[in-house]
Amino acid sequence: MEYHYSKKSGLPFDETIAKVTEALQKEGFGVLTNIDLKATFKKKLDVDFRNYQILGACNPNFAYQALSIEPTLGVMLPCNIAVQETENKEVIISAINPMETMAKTIKNEKLTEVAENVSTRLKKAIDTFS
Repeated sequence: MEYHYSKKSGLPFDETIAKVTEALQKEGFGVLTNIDLKATFKKKLDVDFRNYQILGACNPNFAYQALSIEPTLGVMLPCNIAVQETENKEVIISAINPMETMAKTIKNEKLTEVAENVSTRLKKAIDTFS
């Protein structure tokens, strides 16, 4: 398994951001943060970069469960979704795979069920793109 799950969007970049945000909401996730790397790199480094945003998604129920099981898990939250535009103008959405990043890293069987649920919902949101 990979540390991420990725799909091509087929939509323009801004429409993809809107659609993935909506798909995440349908799965119980809110977008807490939006890091625009293109704007950040231009401002901080005066470097031109492609469209690339990192959405920090959180499902409060799963976050509460995970933190109740593993108090320091906050270092892995929120779940990141990267949306990037390639040189060919393809838009790719990538979601973190908690089964790889959390369940395998933190040796706590109780956390595996939460990671599985989060992975399933993130994948379902990304699978809205076909």
